[in-house]
Amino acid sequence: MSKGKNVPRLRQITDVNRATAKKARESWHILTIMAEFIESTERLAELRPAVSIFGSARIKPTDPFYDKCVDIARRLSDAGLAVISGGGPGIMEAANKGAYEGASSSVGLNIELPHEQSSNRWQDISISFRHFFARKVAFVKYADAYVVMPGGFGTLDEMTEVLTLIQTGKSRRIPVILVGTQFWSGLLEWFRTRLVADGMIDAKDLDLVQLIDEPANVVEAIFAFYEASHELLTSESKEAGAYL
Repeated sequence: MSKGKNVPRLRQITDVNRATAKKARESWHILTIMAEFIESTERLAELRPAVSIFGSARIKPTDPFYDKCVDIARRLSDAGLAVISGGGPGIMEAANKGAYEGASSSVGLNIELPHEQSSNRWQDISISFRHFFARKVAFVKYADAYVVMPGGFGTLDEMTEVLTLIQTGKSRRIPVILVGTQFWSGLLEWFRTRLVADGMIDAKDLDLVQLIDEPANVVEAIFAFYEASHELLTSESKEAGAYL
């Protein structure tokens, strides 16, 4: 039953010039989104295996977490895992630098922003995105593990996004490792005392994350996860459990 609402539709615009211009803008916008998905697929589809590393763009090279991230990325790269970062400064630069100096590919998924983001030079593969959500799909789709360094809203967004995808079965289970006990312990405690206690998540959902400080233990935890699950770090295992 109609409630008498006037729900406007694009085809109902009476001004022909305005309708044509609006449809052209929207169509072009959709094409640019499709182009980003196509480029990332073409350039990353054979990138196996890989680890996405996240963290603040504001962390300076003098910060201990910068050096720790370089160490982690170098160890991952030498262990045969490509490293994917956001391609910018701070932790992203540290991740790319460590991987670039290692044996495997260093990948930067760069984003166009009015401030903070500028591409670092430590990238074997560099892709530029205008749309955050297309970039975020690439971070998850081509990653066999997530390593999350200290960061702000963007880092929290990326961490909770992958946890949601795993929790809901829209992405296969992969290791999600938080680096920095002092930085992350308060958030994890809040997860326990508020989210679990209030029934917002299940207690078992906390098992989706690991809290690790030492770079060597990060690499060990990723390989231990796949050994325990009897799953290989291959394209076949990845495609079998992904809905992205």
